[in-house]
Amino acid sequence: MLAAILFDLDGTIVNTDPIHYQVWREMLLEYRVEINEKIYKSNFSGRLNPEIIQDVLPLLSAEETLKFAAEKEARFRQQAPLLKPIDGFSQLLAWSKKHHLKRALVTNAPKLNAHFMLETLELKDAFDTIILAEEEAAAKPDPTPYKVALERLGVSAEQAIVIEDSPSGIRSAKGALIRTIGMASTQTPETLRELGVFMAISDFADSQLWTFLDSQLTQKPQ
Repeated sequence: MLAAILFDLDGTIVNTDPIHYQVWREMLLEYRVEINEKIYKSNFSGRLNPEIIQDVLPLLSAEETLKFAAEKEARFRQQAPLLKPIDGFSQLLAWSKKHHLKRALVTNAPKLNAHFMLETLELKDAFDTIILAEEEAAAKPDPTPYKVALERLGVSAEQAIVIEDSPSGIRSAKGALIRTIGMASTQTPETLRELGVFMAISDFADSQLWTFLDSQLTQKPQ
């Protein structure tokens, strides 16, 4: 029986990728590196900043990498107040509270960004636990962040579902053996299914999501 819902943040609860993409593109052009949306979706979305910068700008020193990442996120936060949760999220949040489901946020976002977004979206108290990948032994796509979330919530993988949008996040959740729903905000439904999700939804108001959730409440415990 369903006992917990584990959420990614960027691209899942809120579609931040258009802003992230634009900021990455502008900053990399300053180094004469050009990216397009296909490259962004394949090599940037869902990954940690230091890893991305090492791949794209390998000549930067460790200090320069940190400075670049800090500037990139500062530019993102300047535009982030314009963002709103993906349609249906508030209804799902209310439904999960009504049925006493536990909730976790599991994100690769930098700590400052994550808390800034939760403040901006008025979601500071929406989750029972918040897992920041940068504070754990490994980040997505490693399964560690989702395994930590299960442990903190006190539920098994079989009692939980994950909602994710990125390849790295889906691989992380699948690696933790948790049933995963794909949010088709940054990837196509076909790509999400190829990555192993059992359902791809357009937003939290998607009827197939609610049909699934209602079916989970009527299941008898094993």
